[in-house]
Amino acid sequence: MKNDTRVIHPPTVAVPADNRALVAPIYQSVKFSFDDAGETLRYLRGDREGFFYSRSSNPTLKQLQLLLAQLQGRDDCLLTGSGVATIAASLLSLCKQGDHVLAFVESYGPTRYIVQHLLAKFGVAHTLLSIEDLEGIERVLRDVPTRLVIFESPTNPVTKIADIEHLTACARRAGALTVLDNTFAGFHNHGAYDIDIFLHSLTKYASGHGDVMGGAIIARSELIGGMRKDVVSMGPTLDPHAAFLIQRGMRTYFLRYERQCSNALAASVFLKAHPRVKRVHYPGLETHPQHRLARRQMSDFGAVVTIELEGGFEQGARFAEALQYFAISASVGSAESLVMPPQLFAGSEYTPEQRAASLITRGTVRLSVGLEDAADLVEDLGQALEKAFV
Repeated sequence: MKNDTRVIHPPTVAVPADNRALVAPIYQSVKFSFDDAGETLRYLRGDREGFFYSRSSNPTLKQLQLLLAQLQGRDDCLLTGSGVATIAASLLSLCKQGDHVLAFVESYGPTRYIVQHLLAKFGVAHTLLSIEDLEGIERVLRDVPTRLVIFESPTNPVTKIADIEHLTACARRAGALTVLDNTFAGFHNHGAYDIDIFLHSLTKYASGHGDVMGGAIIARSELIGGMRKDVVSMGPTLDPHAAFLIQRGMRTYFLRYERQCSNALAASVFLKAHPRVKRVHYPGLETHPQHRLARRQMSDFGAVVTIELEGGFEQGARFAEALQYFAISASVGSAESLVMPPQLFAGSEYTPEQRAASLITRGTVRLSVGLEDAADLVEDLGQALEKAFV
């Protein structure tokens, strides 16, 4: 073997069966090989285990898929390169021309965009309600043949809580699938409910460090089996190295989430008592309209606190800019605390009626509470509020 061949075919290092790596290696390979064509064909027919091409399956991704499915209490999982990719891939796979989708005003902006614009281009109709409109949910699912209901709980940004039991019962009677974006609540919540498909942005609490993107579609095996070819063919593949980083982040998932929830409660209690804060949206407060529902459905209340300040854009911007430990940034779930000022929620995609139902105002500020010391965060919020209203 000449050296210019050797660099393409380096020596194989075999790890003895009784000498495993404590942390699984990154299988940073697009392709996998069988020793003969017959075994390759057996794999492609589904007659044997193995791996062939990382767009469809990879050992590093497989470990993360199994972990996330088990945490959510389901059988199987598909991974994508971002949280939004899970929404688009799921809806495109599950819906066809002539179908109807029930979605909600309070849902994540890209979810509404995909339903209202992308699916609409392919002849999929939709109804947009408030997640609090229980009678409307019953009426639509009774009167309109519906393929699926897509929702989230808590909602982004004002942390409304969906009545999951009511919604899933209505959907089941109507023969509609339920799709829950469970990113804010996490893998440890809502698994006991009759949800068909869970979506997660792994960019948030799974990764936890703001340095990698990913998404997960979690469901029972027959649903994942029906979606797999569609999703793989769309190509929203998660890179093995990203999967490894998310797997590493999951090691501290419960520790981080517990601390962030504790910090969020401390921040919300302080903010509720501040005279410049008109309203605090946090399910852990007894004053939250759906506190009892949240307590019944969830083991904790999340790490997102959204407030409505007196004034409007100017005061919201001053508040965000004065914060020392909260960075003005998109997303949630990072180790560091983040803030979104009201200008960033001022899109024109809502009608006036939808804007009112969303509870987003010119004073709405979203806080993603991180892992800092709770007392430091409270002190920071206090000094920023003082500067916002000078």
